Amino acid sequence: MTTPVVPRLNPERLRRLIAAFSKPKILVVGDCMLDEFIWGQVNRISPEAPVPVVWVQSESVMPGGAANVANNIRSLGGRVQMAGVIGTDPWGDTLVETLTKRGIGTEGLLREPSRATTVKTRVIAHHQQVVRVDRESRPALNPAIVKRMAGAVRKQLETVDAVIIEDYGKGVITRELLQQVVPLMRSRRKLITVDPKEEHFDLYQEVTAITPNRAEASAMVGRRLETEQEVRQAGGELVRRLRCEAVVMTLGEDGMCVMEQHGRCTRIPTVAQEVFDVAGAGDTVIATLTLALASGASMPEAAVLANYAAGIVVGKLGVATAAPEELLAKLDGTTTRRTAHGARRTARNRPPAFSRNRR
Repeated sequence: MTTPVVPRLNPERLRRLIAAFSKPKILVVGDCMLDEFIWGQVNRISPEAPVPVVWVQSESVMPGGAANVANNIRSLGGRVQMAGVIGTDPWGDTLVETLTKRGIGTEGLLREPSRATTVKTRVIAHHQQVVRVDRESRPALNPAIVKRMAGAVRKQLETVDAVIIEDYGKGVITRELLQQVVPLMRSRRKLITVDPKEEHFDLYQEVTAITPNRAEASAMVGRRLETEQEVRQAGGELVRRLRCEAVVMTLGEDGMCVMEQHGRCTRIPTVAQEVFDVAGAGDTVIATLTLALASGASMPEAAVLANYAAGIVVGKLGVATAAPEELLAKLDGTTTRRTAHGARRTARNRPPAFSRNRR
């Protein structure tokens, strides 16, 4: 097996790639959610139960799930369209309004009365999450909605350069949908990246890249991945089985491992020094990777930029995004970070986890 290498960075080349982020247009297909945040303070324990009483000071909403992937692309300067299914409820109205205000296309976002919009409500006090409340519908799409969804994807394919398939297991990404849309994407020679679910693994033949974390890759190959050699072997096996260009495996505190066709392996160490919140880091990885590839980056270059972007967002509180100037600052060796509200914080030292279990 090829000895893994750490890529040599060409800062000027990476700067040119970041400058080109505004050119491609990306389609994100998947489970859209709304992330609601209730920000407050805790001054006492409730007399009714041993729980904190949160004095609410402000509230905010952010695109979540696949919509957070789209939001990451937009924040990095890219053009992006959404395709998914949400409810006809007020939460769906809020999500569409939020995406529209951020310049994210919603033409492929279907409204379905039989489904509730997925909402994750987080109560945060003193920069710590107190509780999370989930409201969602998880049933798989029925055949009529699958047909509408496939039609929406087919229409969007005419105007985009790349497609991200983002599966959070909320019922939008189904075997029936993938069997209709993935061949269409391949026939139109679109760049395709996938944040995969294990049960759909066999349907991602000949995509450009998949971005599993260690646990997901372990489930795909049916064994634990603990050592460097086991990770590399699994990545190579997945590349061969899927006949994809690359497997970009996120490894938490160990960074990333990029396995490509013909056996080339690139190891990318983590860049995060201070961590507030790992929520959404995986969304940032696939968003940045895809945008960079669509802008002309090689697979190792795209993975390096994705690693930098993930290192930025985990230094912020809440589900956050990275901006081009922050990537450039990372390249210049600066450590300035912003929270989701724009204020600077002092964070505890801890590496990112790049996990999707939060959903």
